[in-house]
Amino acid sequence: MEWLTGPFEVTFVQRALWGGMLVSAICALAGTWVVLRGMAFLGDAMSHGLLPGVALAALFGGNLLVGALLSAAVMTVGVTALSRTPRLSQDTGIGLLFVGMLSLGVIIVSRSQSFAVDLTGFLFGDVLAVREQDLLLLGGALLLALAVSVLGHRAFLALAFDSRKAQTLGLRPRLAHAVLLGLLALAIVASFHIVGTLLVLGLLIAPPAAALPWARSVRGVMALAALLGITATFGGLLLSWHLSTAAGATISALAVSLFFLSHLASGLRHRSRARSLGAHATATDSAAVRATSALTPRRPTERT
Repeated sequence: MEWLTGPFEVTFVQRALWGGMLVSAICALAGTWVVLRGMAFLGDAMSHGLLPGVALAALFGGNLLVGALLSAAVMTVGVTALSRTPRLSQDTGIGLLFVGMLSLGVIIVSRSQSFAVDLTGFLFGDVLAVREQDLLLLGGALLLALAVSVLGHRAFLALAFDSRKAQTLGLRPRLAHAVLLGLLALAIVASFHIVGTLLVLGLLIAPPAAALPWARSVRGVMALAALLGITATFGGLLLSWHLSTAAGATISALAVSLFFLSHLASGLRHRSRARSLGAHATATDSAAVRATSALTPRRPTERT
């Protein structure tokens, strides 16, 4: 048991665990809609689009979180505006914003003589450096994400499955789409300094995708995704402590591994059910044949 509980007796590992748990819950709320609507590329683009704001904040000695939030706001407005352009597909607009924002961030970094921006920390995060004020910010972000998810659940649900029906029901799909982008931005901004922009998709996409085959409702997917994210956080911190690996990368790798295990188990369950149904159908057919044979009148045997 010492191997299991020993690392979490250290204060900074405890804070990392709490931070990862809060991030897992936030990403479960936003990531479920990302998976249901097929918005993985958008999540990747928005996470990398934070670089200009973070670079400017670091260059002028500002708050990195505020810089990331401003960049996320620019990305959200840009994606919303481009999605309303009839001659331009949404993927094209997202790709252009992605490349443009990333290029701008690299230019800002290259202009810094002292390379003030720690790109390694931005890309891969530092979950073991979580402070108490970070936990308070994450707690506030979780409450905000929960409020948005509850208030916008009906509109998000209609938007995910039939945007035309959402328009018919008066749910204002364009506004719902913009709010959903804001929720995604909130999850990414709250998570990037914990696991980094390259790894945030691990917690944003993998747990909801792993939960999808087992849950019967959207709320069920969110709850199970949060549980899987917390499991990945606990297991990742434990493995990184004993194996001396990068904590954020280990957490994300474990989250992705849980996704593959989930779909493997789901496939095996589906095959087992198919075989059971096949065997049941065969037995039913055999019984039907026997019953039919018993009911069919036999011809009298002719005597010679």
